[in-house]
Amino acid sequence: MGIELGRFGVWQLESKISPELAVELEQLGYGAIWLGGSPPGDLNAAEALLDATTSITVATGIINIWQVDAATVAESYHRVAAKHPDRFLLGVGAGHPEQDQKFVKPYGALVEYLDALDAAGVPVEARALAALGPKVLKLAGDRTAGAHPYLMTPEHTRQAREVLGQGPLLAPEHKVVFDTDPERARAVGRQTVKFYLGLVNYTNALRKLGFTDEDLAGEGSDRLVDALALHGDAETIGRGLSAHIEAGADHVTIQVLDSDPLPAYRALASVLL
Repeated sequence: MGIELGRFGVWQLESKISPELAVELEQLGYGAIWLGGSPPGDLNAAEALLDATTSITVATGIINIWQVDAATVAESYHRVAAKHPDRFLLGVGAGHPEQDQKFVKPYGALVEYLDALDAAGVPVEARALAALGPKVLKLAGDRTAGAHPYLMTPEHTRQAREVLGQGPLLAPEHKVVFDTDPERARAVGRQTVKFYLGLVNYTNALRKLGFTDEDLAGEGSDRLVDALALHGDAETIGRGLSAHIEAGADHVTIQVLDSDPLPAYRALASVLL
């Protein structure tokens, strides 16, 4: 594909990524910035980051198909891609049934959305699909550059690569807490992880990875939190992130949960990049 992501990138909520931070992340050597939190269809935030930088790729992680119609996002895509060729990846996905009242037959809705992007001239190689289960992973491989799994482990990455086969992009997200105190780090990780334990698409996927009802109960077991929000020093976290690459990922996008993520991104860059 023409769009280069590098081995490691950064995932942050759109509201927490400034052009100044993007410049430093590019200088540190990260290959991509993924904008989370269901960015709006105007893609203005992505464009601002691309304007401020020279080489780093910007991706959406993800545009919610229930919140932004395909025609709107396609028009924005063409504006951004024309200005910054081969530097923008359009990540789309179906979100969560608990949050989207329109969430009906999501697989069919994804197919229709991709059909509309095709009709609007958005290239297959310039888009990615949020995917957890085999059916949507296969769709990602068939109709987009590849898959962007969220809140999963290296074992999921291994299984996803088996479904995708060689060739399609596999770019999982993973959360980290840059803290060597386990109890303090778990408390930070749990604050984010617990939200997803009320979302059936994530709990179903986690059960298939061997996590039990006990792990998923309440705010999550220590075992679950440790797996989904890596913690420790840069070397320890770096080994955990690299396990995704060893399992078949092309690119891992790192979500630092610390209130100030920059020290962690700087420390991890020295280990990973």
